[in-house]
Amino acid sequence: MPVRVLIVEDNPKMAGAIETGLVEHGFAVDVCHTGFDGEELAASNPYDVIVLDLMLPDRDGVEVCRNLRRRKVTSSIVMLTALADTEQKVEGLDAGADDYLTKPFEFDELLARIRALLRRGQATESRRLKCADLELDLYSRVATRSDRTCELSNKEFALLEYLMRNENRVLSRAQIGEKVWDMNFESSSNVIDVYISSLRKKVDRGFDQDLIHTIKGAGYRFGVVERTPREV
Repeated sequence: MPVRVLIVEDNPKMAGAIETGLVEHGFAVDVCHTGFDGEELAASNPYDVIVLDLMLPDRDGVEVCRNLRRRKVTSSIVMLTALADTEQKVEGLDAGADDYLTKPFEFDELLARIRALLRRGQATESRRLKCADLELDLYSRVATRSDRTCELSNKEFALLEYLMRNENRVLSRAQIGEKVWDMNFESSSNVIDVYISSLRKKVDRGFDQDLIHTIKGAGYRFGVVERTPREV
């Protein structure tokens, strides 16, 4: 399922670099620059992972982390610090952080740590999702239908993954927006319809059976539906 990440980092350049890298790997990302905003966003949104800087302008990351755990926020937390002091790391871990990364760091290491946190407590899953003759490879991020490879953008891939993980369920635009887009998603926007249309052209066009179906007044459903007229 598409992963939602919150970055709480007061350095705009670093926050932007992390955001760009995560978005390129299919994550839905929100960014804020103060501890107060980070705490409020994390407490009111279902983030999978929070990347939390230790040194923030209004309060330190340890305090934010401790407050989040007191507020029953269960998101995995990776703390970032420019200090290699063991005592501070222990303090952060004791406050509820799941991992620590010392600046400067390579983005690939942060990505690997986030993926490791996402695997914790989860059964090992197949690298592929399948429905009828459509297959989605979660590792190589390639979609194939019959013998045709479907070239997908990062957002299209995230959308298709979410649909396939919820096969035969009716998903509202609000549900899709919450899981696949970030906090700036406007429920009144037609962006989801635009992406659905684009995805249909890539995975349904040219095949006898449509897999993406519009449910009028409700949203969308993914899966095989027998004897359903093709939708345009």
